[in-house]
Amino acid sequence: MILHVSNIGTFIPSFVNLINKRFSSREHKFWLLGEKKLELYPIEENKNIFIVKSTIFGQLYAYLRLLILFHNSKKIILHGLFNARILLILALCPWLLKKCYWIIWGADLYQFQEPNIGWKSKLNEKFRKFVIKRIGHLVSYIPGDIERVRQWYGATGQYHKCLMYLSNVVDIEILGRDTRTKVANSKPHILVGNSADPSNNHLKTLEKLLPFKDKNIEIYLPLSYGDKTYANKVIQQGTNWFEDKIFPMTSLMSFEEYLDFLNRIDIAVFNHKRQQAMGNTITLLGLGKTVYIRNDTSQWQLFEYLDVKVKNIEDFDLSVLSEADIESNKKIIEREFNVEKLVSQYSKIFEQ
Repeated sequence: MILHVSNIGTFIPSFVNLINKRFSSREHKFWLLGEKKLELYPIEENKNIFIVKSTIFGQLYAYLRLLILFHNSKKIILHGLFNARILLILALCPWLLKKCYWIIWGADLYQFQEPNIGWKSKLNEKFRKFVIKRIGHLVSYIPGDIERVRQWYGATGQYHKCLMYLSNVVDIEILGRDTRTKVANSKPHILVGNSADPSNNHLKTLEKLLPFKDKNIEIYLPLSYGDKTYANKVIQQGTNWFEDKIFPMTSLMSFEEYLDFLNRIDIAVFNHKRQQAMGNTITLLGLGKTVYIRNDTSQWQLFEYLDVKVKNIEDFDLSVLSEADIESNKKIIEREFNVEKLVSQYSKIFEQ
């Protein structure tokens, strides 16, 4: 039995469906935390899915059950390493770590850089270091993140290249859509960031756009989830600077609606200092859009290795990629980020 352990979130419902449709559901079990998020991220019911109840007794039962499942499973797939209780269990049962596969989300890796406030955070980071150093397997599609986890935590686990989730895959049907590719005769639609998380550095990005505020542009800010206080600050400052050229987006969209929205974008600017917003970036590049990112990130290294053309945010000037670069990007993205490759990569992990 292969056990998947995760918080319920954006990537998980489609991942559960993928596993249950493309692999034997009898060989996979899901232990999922975050009952209250089911309304936002509904998951199709199945016998192999266990949702942790939010009550005290529900949680006690769930963690006891998890301890038993940990010992009875052939492989443990950890979708992110955020949960302090799970880290504690693994630290106290280090013999489990050799069969653990850490799907590296990004924020769980770069948590290393956040200030440790209070003794609980410091203690949790000690458990993280202990677990990460000894975990048996590291799963990612970004070699730069693997280099960082080895450098920062001394991790010795085996690297498995895997696209991880459907959010990192571009559907060929999407590539065939009628895309908005010409901006010369219309106002450029500029996307800034992907959420209301402060790691988007919205205000610093908007400062880079200030020299162009008198141009005929529209700036879109997806702020539907994350820190609401931060989102309000971004909206207020953005409106002061750009007035009616700013379009804050504070409501969640369906997947189809969001794809249609990305299709209407000409330029995307992601000013994260770490690996983040990769699903958005991959989809935009597959749609032939121009994406600006930082050149000191692991995703910059990945795109450079794949010969995918992106632009350096430090050189932001409203320019877009050439037609030749756009067509080249679309072909590379279709070849490197597709669902069959994702399924093949997981098959190797499950059958190893």
